[in-house]
Amino acid sequence: MLKKLKKNYFLLVSSFLIIYFFFNLLSGQRGLISYFDKKQHLDELKMKETKIINEIKDLDLKNSLLSDNLDLDYVETLIRERLLFGKENEKIYIIK
Repeated sequence: MLKKLKKNYFLLVSSFLIIYFFFNLLSGQRGLISYFDKKQHLDELKMKETKIINEIKDLDLKNSLLSDNLDLDYVETLIRERLLFGKENEKIYIIK
């Protein structure tokens, strides 16, 4: 038995190493499954980043409209939306 083990020592060690590296390739911290999870998480974060950047641009635009050079049309639309004001002889319909 010991002679057979010594004779097949290289085969045994090489098969053990192949199995070890195969499992680490698939399931380790840097494995294939972890790679796909991290890739999916990165895609989600990129989508959130673009959404937040668009919101920032929109808020910058609104802020610039309310800065020193006051845009009266924008202020009027804000008053109409938020406070439900209207002009004389103007009918306002609220649809629920």
